[in-house]
Amino acid sequence: MSDHRIERDSMGELKVPQDALYGPQTQRAINNFPVSGQEMPLAFIYAIARIKLAAARVNRDLQLLDAERAEAIIDAAEAIIEGNHDSQFPVDVFQTGSGTSSNMNVNEVIAHLASRDELTVGPNDHVNMGQSSNDVIPTAIHLSAALEVTTRLRPALVHLRAIIDERALELDGVVKTGRTHLMDAMPLRLSQELGGWSSQLGQAIERLDSAMLRLCRIAQGGTAVGTGINAHPEFAERIARELSEQTGLSLEPNDSFFASIASQDSAVELSGQLKGLACVVMKIANDLRWMNSGPLAGLGEIELEALQPGSSIMPGKVNPVIPESAAQAATQVIGLDAAVTVAGQSGNFQLNVMLPLVAYNLLTSITLMSNTARLLADRAIATFKVREESLAAPLARNPILVTALNGVLGYDAAAAIAKQAYQAGRPIIDVAEEQTDLSREELERLLNPDSLTRGGIPE
Repeated sequence: MSDHRIERDSMGELKVPQDALYGPQTQRAINNFPVSGQEMPLAFIYAIARIKLAAARVNRDLQLLDAERAEAIIDAAEAIIEGNHDSQFPVDVFQTGSGTSSNMNVNEVIAHLASRDELTVGPNDHVNMGQSSNDVIPTAIHLSAALEVTTRLRPALVHLRAIIDERALELDGVVKTGRTHLMDAMPLRLSQELGGWSSQLGQAIERLDSAMLRLCRIAQGGTAVGTGINAHPEFAERIARELSEQTGLSLEPNDSFFASIASQDSAVELSGQLKGLACVVMKIANDLRWMNSGPLAGLGEIELEALQPGSSIMPGKVNPVIPESAAQAATQVIGLDAAVTVAGQSGNFQLNVMLPLVAYNLLTSITLMSNTARLLADRAIATFKVREESLAAPLARNPILVTALNGVLGYDAAAAIAKQAYQAGRPIIDVAEEQTDLSREELERLLNPDSLTRGGIPE
């Protein structure tokens, strides 16, 4: 029994593994593109299968495809979406720029699953009816990314923000030294510091929501170059409606199929918002690392949960592994965005020819940010302990508290007090009591760190 079978396509015969559900065009892609060993993300494959399912229903309803073949295609597509055939999509990311290999990979697997002795289902004539790789792949990019943002990324960010807000409420009474330029600055409450993170995340979510409006405009119906050749005039509207019902997204045909097929502007926009989110994640991760530093020779303001030994040679060392992981993930997303930007401007006349790269990088970035957000929430922010003694001592000696005396003494006099307090290593209140006519009681009121976190002009 041979471990291969002979398949035929328009270019001739080809050996295909006996147990493969795909056919010759997929095998040609496997042979042609042994580049990275990275396969297209399953979320992207499932999106293509959703398009095939929707197209079968639409073509059946338009009486272009007989009901028996349509139902067979629908059943096969559903099996793929449910994850029953994940191993059958081995095409490398770095393939033909249109993504035709991935489109045909899905077409062939569906056709194989749908065909039986008394029924032949063709990958091109039936599964791909009314479609082209040139509109399927851009639509699959938008569809897969929109689904991943909706079902994975946005909930993860909402969860992270909720955990930050919970800790901020819990820690509202904790006052610490603020820092600008990494140098001592005016005090703030720990809740205010965490509130800044929360606001950054809230605005990142707003930007993602805005990008989703463009992402939900799809190319399907434009076929080869945007004219809609070989697609029924109602196909675009009907398939957008069908995909919306499948997914719960509000999808609609783009106002120009020529733009959808020749460009990837919406994907570039989303990638840019993911880069912005990565900057937020990097900020939070680095703040956590600095606040946790030490615990003796660093700031030591908080103590992150100990998750694993930190050194192969230094016993007892524990490192901030979750923030470090988050910083690396954020760095990767920033790099992936640069590649998406280059790919996005690679539209030549009527087709962008870096679509698989766009799909892979976009979905990878969404995955990295989704997983990282939950790790930061559950393994770092929810569990860190505050070392209040490490906050109180430097706060009491902080010469920058003298800023509150500007309105009473003037800037120059206040600066002289700060300089003397710093040089002597003494609390600012002691030096101010010696150098001014202000009473101790008055100075305690003016220099109260908690009051200074409330803003306004000290009275």
